[in-house]
Amino acid sequence: MLRGLPVLALCALPLSAAAPAAYSSPVGPSSPAAVAGPAAARAPLPLFEAIDQLTVAPEHREGYRRDLYKHWNKGLNTSDGCDTRKEVILSEAVAAPQIAAGCKLTGGSWRSAYDDVVVTDAARLDVDHFVPLAEVYDSEKVAWSAARREAYANDQASPDTLIAVSAASNRSKADKDPAQWLPSDGSYHCTYAATWVGTKLRWDLAVDEAERQALLGLAEDCPTTTVAYEPALVS
Repeated sequence: MLRGLPVLALCALPLSAAAPAAYSSPVGPSSPAAVAGPAAARAPLPLFEAIDQLTVAPEHREGYRRDLYKHWNKGLNTSDGCDTRKEVILSEAVAAPQIAAGCKLTGGSWRSAYDDVVVTDAARLDVDHFVPLAEVYDSEKVAWSAARREAYANDQASPDTLIAVSAASNRSKADKDPAQWLPSDGSYHCTYAATWVGTKLRWDLAVDEAERQALLGLAEDCPTTTVAYEPALVS
């Protein structure tokens, strides 16, 4: 699956007449991601209306540690020797890499949606949590269980929670929200906003007021963009 196209599937789906998308992914019972979905999909909403579905609340960073969100786990395919990170990289390859023992990847190519860069070395990719882990912690309405945090951190039941991008663009983003950072590729901004909103709705996360205003500003430039999502079911 290639990210950064004008349409997304499942969690954030900007629709266009040219390229509608669909999502279907079997989920194995042994993975924490399995209990995160699939669920009944919500009807697509215009981006403005989807933003209005988000709860507005102050952020709370005190007590955050990255290791509260266990990653990477064994992934959906436990027989291939690849963890969740490598499985995301494999799923998003434009040209498939060779896979050696221990899930060592050679060759292949990827398009990094954040900066519209073609990457030909898997070692130069990061797998980004679209809503960064620190931002998730800030936005939890109540403290999540360890199982829910692990499910988010390894969520392959949605194609949007995790994304393979250039290491440089991911490290520029860090743990910033859309009020603080946007992709350098402006053509991706509508998709970025829709994916952010869809992921927050999927995982029942709040937004702060500055974040909400930034999203509304993006929505003004994205009149045809819609958002659909499936709520994560893990408690």
